Amino acid sequence: MDRRLFVRWSAALAATAMLERSAVAVAAAGAEDERLHALLDTFLDEVLNERPQSATGLGLDTGSRTACRSRLDDYTLQGPGRWLATCKSRLERLRRIDRAQLSANARVDRDVVDWWLEHLVAGTGRFPFGEIIVTGYSPYVFSQLSGPYQSVPDFLDAQHPVRTVEDAEAYLARLAAFSAALDASTEALREQAARGVLAPDFTLDTGIGQVAKLRAGAAADNGLVTSLSQRAARAGLAGEWGARAAAIVDKQIYPALDRQRELATELRRSAKHDAGVWKLPDGEAYYAAALAFQTTTERTPKEVHRLGLDQVSEISARLDKLLREQGYTAGSVAARVQTLSRRPDQLFPNDDAGREALLESLRAQAEAVRARLPQAFRTLPAAPLEIVRVPPEIQDGAPLGYAEIAPLDGSRPGRYYINLKDTANWPKLGLPTLTYHEAFPGHQWQGAIALAAKETPLLRTTVMDFDAYGEGWALYSEQLADELGMYENNPLGRIGYLQSMLFRAVRLVVDSGMHALRWSRERAIDYMIDVTALPANRVRGEIDRYCIWPGQACTYKIGHLEWLRAREAARAHAGARFDLRSFHEILRRGAMPLAMLTRLAPDYGSAS
Repeated sequence: MDRRLFVRWSAALAATAMLERSAVAVAAAGAEDERLHALLDTFLDEVLNERPQSATGLGLDTGSRTACRSRLDDYTLQGPGRWLATCKSRLERLRRIDRAQLSANARVDRDVVDWWLEHLVAGTGRFPFGEIIVTGYSPYVFSQLSGPYQSVPDFLDAQHPVRTVEDAEAYLARLAAFSAALDASTEALREQAARGVLAPDFTLDTGIGQVAKLRAGAAADNGLVTSLSQRAARAGLAGEWGARAAAIVDKQIYPALDRQRELATELRRSAKHDAGVWKLPDGEAYYAAALAFQTTTERTPKEVHRLGLDQVSEISARLDKLLREQGYTAGSVAARVQTLSRRPDQLFPNDDAGREALLESLRAQAEAVRARLPQAFRTLPAAPLEIVRVPPEIQDGAPLGYAEIAPLDGSRPGRYYINLKDTANWPKLGLPTLTYHEAFPGHQWQGAIALAAKETPLLRTTVMDFDAYGEGWALYSEQLADELGMYENNPLGRIGYLQSMLFRAVRLVVDSGMHALRWSRERAIDYMIDVTALPANRVRGEIDRYCIWPGQACTYKIGHLEWLRAREAARAHAGARFDLRSFHEILRRGAMPLAMLTRLAPDYGSAS
């Protein structure tokens, strides 16, 4: 789904960089490699034409794709069918490439794209409901995390550029298209609800409230209007941009929002409280397929649940030992971690000064770990970084932390966002591991290395995404930071690191619990609070997210374990010649399903 792609991989790639990368790939290729690279470039063109918001978010809506900048994605009932047809066509064309005639690297590219397309076709074909499957299963067209009402305003403000008159006109065209997108999603909501596909009542409550918030106030004061007028003014663009935008919002968008809120409120009366997708048509199979797509493994829901319980037990025992060393011996592990986390010396003031002090501590942590990365990596990208808070106007519905990778054109640094609505969510002991996850050597570092590898086709480094690979790497990075000695003089930080690991293990339990074992939302919330000691408000938001994106929460811990398995495969193959820096060069091959990662790992372990 687009928001997840933006949250993890947003990068404005210059068109010249695309051509440069293609030239590098072709120069070293044989005839069949050239055919494959040309075909994958064609696929990229097709996908960006179908997903014009991604084209803009990636900075690839220029030249022959300029028309994309004025369009929104397809939110109609017919959209998934069209997506299925084009994915089938791409899979058929890909399989005409003779794999036996490809170089080793090109075979990896073909295999990764084949896996992706095959699973898109299978999922979209079997489950004709929900949002279009791109990066994960999202069964509901309207919820607190799905639907154009939720994604388009953020997209227009954060990704659509306003540097020229043409940009501003394209913004207005998209604003006019927004009302049609809202009505299309309202129609889809009505049709899918009639078929028994409706989000849980508690997520509808949040979604309806967010629609009301977007609809509130005079049109001239709406963020859809002020985003354009303020940015146009900063760019020195003459014109009545605010007035024109306000007219569209008032006459087209507000009525469409009213229609959507009216229908959602009506449907809310018949919505179920059940949290899991088991209640949907073919729901058990839906979750199994979502889990397989998200984790890129063949683990069953029951296997994932058991794995989670085992990991919770193992990590809790490690935490117990560390807590006892700090003098915390009474009560459960969760209760002791909570007591430690609430110590005054572990909390930043919940005001602007406290937030800035928290950000400064993150910046210092990022630079401290960056200095140690040459011990573990051969490829050392510049990876400029900004650490900023999530904008207050969107913090209520935003993730707690996320990364935007720096663009190839160098127009801005990478960014690591942290949600600072309440600093009590961030005791000091847990902040270092968040930095290692989101910044270095986590998402920012991984993304910078992958995007610097010009031999990898752009299709794979842009629109394709494998959460289990990327989130698994970020969790592996938390462990790698510990191995690099970042907690040598910070025992409380190591407790925070293990609490983070425990949190991800709990996700395996509650995600499979709700969607496969029919746990209630309340049971999942109580379990997460009891085991992790995380704040109740934070836990409720987490659990509600898992209800909407089934399987995605399992990608972190499963990915982490598979990265460790890949490293051990490389170590076993290399023996005494194993070199950690050589192993990490595998990042240059781009994201891939985890089984392929383990298969390739032995080629990346020996010191050269």
